[in-house]
Amino acid sequence: MGKRFVVEMKDREMTEQNEIRESVSQAYAKAVCAPSTDASPCCAPVQKGVVVKLAGYTQEELTALPADAVVNSFGCGNPLAFSEVREGQTVLDLGSGAGIDILLAAKKVGPKGRAIGVDMTDEMIARAKENIALSGLTNVDVRKGIIEALPVDSESVDWVISNCVINLSPEKPKVFAEIARVLKPGGCMLVSDIVVKELSDVIRKNQALYNSCVAGAVTEEEYLAGLGEAGLVDAEVRERIVYDASQIEAFIESELPDNEQAATACCGGDSCLPSAKEIAESLVGKVWSAKVFARKPEGRSG
Repeated sequence: MGKRFVVEMKDREMTEQNEIRESVSQAYAKAVCAPSTDASPCCAPVQKGVVVKLAGYTQEELTALPADAVVNSFGCGNPLAFSEVREGQTVLDLGSGAGIDILLAAKKVGPKGRAIGVDMTDEMIARAKENIALSGLTNVDVRKGIIEALPVDSESVDWVISNCVINLSPEKPKVFAEIARVLKPGGCMLVSDIVVKELSDVIRKNQALYNSCVAGAVTEEEYLAGLGEAGLVDAEVRERIVYDASQIEAFIESELPDNEQAATACCGGDSCLPSAKEIAESLVGKVWSAKVFARKPEGRSG
């Protein structure tokens, strides 16, 4: 009886994790296929272009890329802004989306280097491949997969980057372990991600806000501890982008129902939420973007 209960609990947990991933994938597929001016009233990620303007990219970087890669960026920071990526290295982007960061990485590493993107959403992969073709770069590719089980060889990359994606994983310890696995000894990760503190259960349980990179985020302390448990060292937050109320409102506005019918469809019971403005005001000081660094020890393999 005890063993059966454990098995049933594990099966239930796995089902819930897969449902979360499927919801996230569908939300981003819907968003990337929508016009850039269209804010869906329910269950779509942040409005296109809102966060990229806050995220630390230079105008020179953005104008050198296909416009579609920029418009369809749902990131919360520029993970390459302060990295030490050098020519000839291999960079892996977790949740590469429409391709903004793998294209920038490919330019940084040059023709002798390589940029690899991994994404689980077919529509995002298709859009990224189009943008890769438009860029004319030949040292970049994108693969389908989940970040908890990367389709990448062990000890094959010099850098792991990611832009507002790890918070979406329902199995963050597996992601951290995968980062440690694929990095070469001495390799580094530098990711931009949303971190939080003191979120209410109402927000935590809302799938739309999970898809919007808020409800599934963990604290800085949990993030750094998770990297350490995976065997990475020197874990630290190197930069923070602290959002004010208006920025948080812009970040989550497309997640909230704007009419009664959408509200009925999108939430129920304890998961119903107040307006974007009210949520934003309650989250000031509790949600921000952090640039997180860690390194794989020189002597560690596997």
